[in-house]
Amino acid sequence: MKPLFLLFFIQVFLVESLSAQKNTIQLLNQERNSSYRGLSVVDDQTLWVSGSNGTVGLSTDAGKNWQWVNPIGYEKIDFRDIEAFDENQALIISAGSPALVLLTTDAGRSWKEVFKDTRPEIFYDGFAFTPKGVGIAFGDAINAQMPLLKTVDFGQTWTDISSNLKFTIAEGEAGFAASGTSIFSLATGDFWIATGGTVSNIYTSSDQGGTWRRYSCPIAQGQNSTGPFSIAFSSPKSGIVVGGDYRNDKNKDKACFLSNDGGKTWQASSQPVSGFKSAVIYLSNKQLICTGTSGTDLSADKGKTWYTISQESYNAVQKAKKGKAVFLAGDKGKIARLVQ
Repeated sequence: MKPLFLLFFIQVFLVESLSAQKNTIQLLNQERNSSYRGLSVVDDQTLWVSGSNGTVGLSTDAGKNWQWVNPIGYEKIDFRDIEAFDENQALIISAGSPALVLLTTDAGRSWKEVFKDTRPEIFYDGFAFTPKGVGIAFGDAINAQMPLLKTVDFGQTWTDISSNLKFTIAEGEAGFAASGTSIFSLATGDFWIATGGTVSNIYTSSDQGGTWRRYSCPIAQGQNSTGPFSIAFSSPKSGIVVGGDYRNDKNKDKACFLSNDGGKTWQASSQPVSGFKSAVIYLSNKQLICTGTSGTDLSADKGKTWYTISQESYNAVQKAKKGKAVFLAGDKGKIARLVQ
């Protein structure tokens, strides 16, 4: 049996080596000294980024050239998430107080405040949208209640739906605004929110935020640096969470889990990701990509096994909503694309 096992491992090694050679990360732009955590890819040519120092960028030629369309008067704001609907219309949401949602309909030439919360303890972690313009934003708990906002008109108006989530949030339980992807939605109107810190939970709604369920998640937890930093689903049943401990980003233990029942139960990957990850997306039903300060990994078997294609640090990764292009964004103004 030993020669057969040896042959198997050699085959796996060769497959991973060929895959790693075929998939590379190409740096496209590093003009600004900002940390990008918001990334939205409309199509193969159109993408937006957002981040620290009030920075917002728009490219309409696949990331080669950029228009820096920072909202005037918001230079100190950290825009941790962005949702773009086309090359003209986009929304950005801030982390910290004041909580702000800004809307542009003219490619960033002007911005309008469509939501503002000045409570000192407010902190929104991100938002997610369906293709029909239904969006939900969530934040860290205040008085054990999770702040929730909803829009049904592509972010032009917002309603507080915090009372719809009946669960008491534990002390030290919070979301992570590391890539805007600790909340996820499908076109079906299903939403998922992942929290970490002292305890990790998955909150899910199948009716666009009207009612919610809560399930525990076995990912790394117990400290304010641990938990699920990103969640994604390919269908109402099949999903993934990634994260870990950003202070110990080479630790692979309990950093990636898979679900086949909508988030009720979770199973660890058989071959783990290479360390802490802050973003994960499905490229297809079988292929996934995740990234973080520990590097970028790919999976070709629904997240069961992973191989590293780059050790360069990035915060966010997104695929074109209409197309196949995949882009990444990170610290020090880095914007890159996946070359397949």
